[in-house]
Amino acid sequence: MVYLSRIYTKTGDNGETGLGDGSRVAKDHPRVAAYGTVDELNSVLGVLLSMHPQIAEMELLISIQNDLFDVGADLCVPPTEDEQPGSRLRITEQQVTRLESAIDRLNADLTPLTSFVLPGGDPAAAWCHLARTVCRRAERDVVTLSREAPVNPQVGIYLNRLSDLLFVLARVYNRQGTGDRLWQPGQSRGAS
Repeated sequence: MVYLSRIYTKTGDNGETGLGDGSRVAKDHPRVAAYGTVDELNSVLGVLLSMHPQIAEMELLISIQNDLFDVGADLCVPPTEDEQPGSRLRITEQQVTRLESAIDRLNADLTPLTSFVLPGGDPAAAWCHLARTVCRRAERDVVTLSREAPVNPQVGIYLNRLSDLLFVLARVYNRQGTGDRLWQPGQSRGAS
């Protein structure tokens, strides 16, 4: 359980922040950048939900928001070699599998694509596309972090699947894909 009695501590005034294991790092450390981008992604989903309070798949999106706090908690505490399974909050394969099931379920009714989809369409779809791109950035940040420090591999897998799910949801919100605008390669070349 998290208990916050004070919102400001002044301990970060000099450009450092505390990780979940008590260590301190610079605020631009790759670990902080990674969980910061995950927080940004969660906020984008919050905007989507606030603008569309009765949206289809609302419960799925809320569960993903909770998962994203799990991702942040996982990233905030560097794994150790002697860490006992279950001793820390870590993203699990089951959380990834849940996303895969949702992707399969939602994608089953969509028409196959013949080109890339231009971001936009219905406002809910546009927010999903924005969330998808922030998710891809979070995934890249996790890859950067993993080059210099240990990271639970399920975090990267989760973010990879989540970006796929957000793409599928955007298509669902674009009238099951019928409202998608497809990329037409070279369409404006030679146009004056």
